[in-house]
Amino acid sequence: MKLLYLNPNSTEAMTRSVVAVARAAVPGAVVLGWTNRSGPPAIQGPEDGAAAVAGLMAMLPQARAEAVDAIVIACFDDTGLDELRAAAHCPVLGIGQAAYAMAGLLGARFSVVTTLAVSVPVIAGNIARLGVPGCASVRPSGLPVLEVEEGSEETRATLAAHITAAAQEDGAGVVVLGCAGMAMLREDLAARSGVRLVDGVAASARLAAAVALDLAGITRAR
Repeated sequence: MKLLYLNPNSTEAMTRSVVAVARAAVPGAVVLGWTNRSGPPAIQGPEDGAAAVAGLMAMLPQARAEAVDAIVIACFDDTGLDELRAAAHCPVLGIGQAAYAMAGLLGARFSVVTTLAVSVPVIAGNIARLGVPGCASVRPSGLPVLEVEEGSEETRATLAAHITAAAQEDGAGVVVLGCAGMAMLREDLAARSGVRLVDGVAASARLAAAVALDLAGITRAR
């Protein structure tokens, strides 16, 4: 099984960290990671997202040639999800979409802790379009994406404080980490906050693998 993570932004370090988390989640799969070199350095709001779509679409022919079994968009905004899904040869998932699905399976109200306030309307809109029930809040941490990716002590403390507030003030039983850059911080943030966390990178790897296996079974049955 071959899974491909497409990073909509041009930051190669983020692609590498996403791939490392995905490989740990599904050790039996081949996990590839490609960076949108024509995209902005980070996806922070709808304008950055729109600027990244053309570069993502341009990678689809190579994805077909590689015969990947599923594509995952490695941005919590699920940048270009509808466009790629309509054009790709295989299933396409977003890490945001996967995180909401996993949070719903846990059966508790959830909050999203994300980066900047400019991302909140995008995330809230995605949740509404997907019809996901049980969202208690979408909280911006005020931290830029690349600062989150660096993962300093100050960044981790700030994120943990927002996670704790989401649980205590918003009544969230689960907190979703609303940025791909938070994936590598999950264990540390869980230990600091004592809150159950969902990371969209690991969730998407497991769900993409399940979708690919199911699709392979359907193909064999035919």
